[in-house]
Amino acid sequence: MAKSKSARRSSADRDAATKAKIVTLADSVSRTALAGKEPLISVPTRARSNTIWNRKRGILQMGEAAQERTLFNLNQAKSFMQSMLHSASIKDLIEADKTLSLRGMFYKGLHTVAGTKEKTFADQDESDGILEDLEVSLSALREELHIFAKKAGTMVGNITLVDSGDEIDCRRMGSGGYAIPSIVEPDVIEFKKCDAKFVLHVEKNTVWSRFNEDRFWEKHNCILTEGGGQPPRGVRRLLRRLHEELKLPVYCLLDCDPWGHYIYSVLKQGSISLAFESERLAIPDAKFIGIRAKDYRECGLSDDVQIALNDTDIKRAKEIMAYPWFEGHKGWQREIEGLLRNGFKMEVESLITKDISYVTETYVPQRLKAKDWLD
Repeated sequence: MAKSKSARRSSADRDAATKAKIVTLADSVSRTALAGKEPLISVPTRARSNTIWNRKRGILQMGEAAQERTLFNLNQAKSFMQSMLHSASIKDLIEADKTLSLRGMFYKGLHTVAGTKEKTFADQDESDGILEDLEVSLSALREELHIFAKKAGTMVGNITLVDSGDEIDCRRMGSGGYAIPSIVEPDVIEFKKCDAKFVLHVEKNTVWSRFNEDRFWEKHNCILTEGGGQPPRGVRRLLRRLHEELKLPVYCLLDCDPWGHYIYSVLKQGSISLAFESERLAIPDAKFIGIRAKDYRECGLSDDVQIALNDTDIKRAKEIMAYPWFEGHKGWQREIEGLLRNGFKMEVESLITKDISYVTETYVPQRLKAKDWLD
């Protein structure tokens, strides 16, 4: 099955726009150099200090602060060169209509600078950082740069989609599920038929496997996803599309600990490091249905499920309480205070001590029916 004409047109238009931005950047550097001036690149600052909380929209956004990266500054010359090197590689990918992984981009740009023993990149982390800088500098998303990351997410449920021309029925994905790709834009992933009424996103594959084996998605007419802990951008983008385009509510089942709370915060408001992508990734209406601090008593769990909070957990919990989007939320203040008062954290898997399928047959259905969640 080939891509639809609209998908092909969308992809072509996107590529033309991205290539034009790269050419504009290169022309600017060339003109500056030919004019006898020092070439420079302006890179928006990706830091908390340049992150703005848009209370009205319920998302994090990047501010206007930027740093100049110049060629003749010894502290900036290498990163300037790396930016130009990766820009040229991205232009090559667009013209060849091919994609590369983050790891592949590292190797494509890796070589020893002529006449020196200096390598262009010390490691992949250095390469990845330059690519993120280019995203914000060009106002072009990683997917628009033809770059993808490692798959780290799974989906199953009452939806049929078209992935790069292949029809995928997510009702018939067996025990492994559909592996959510890194690039899930409409020109790659098209929604064909959806009967689901909501999306349940769980933190880990172990929990997802319990829900899938119990056919929760079939019994409750939903889509079931997981992101391997902190969900990668492909998973977050797909969740946003399911919510925005198909109008499906998104419910999050995460651990009762600062990490679970942070994952929910990222899904809902966006992350500081990717604030420039909140428009595409954040889901302000996402709900947190558990696991909650009160569940130790309400569910009659044993002391065996308790995992003592360490100093790092306590510090992180207090930091999350102070987030502007949690600071004025009475429900979240009570939740995190309850976690600290308990003195221990709990994983979703702890509900197995009640019954192997307690979480799928009792816990989540009751929460959904009672609308017992935090938002």
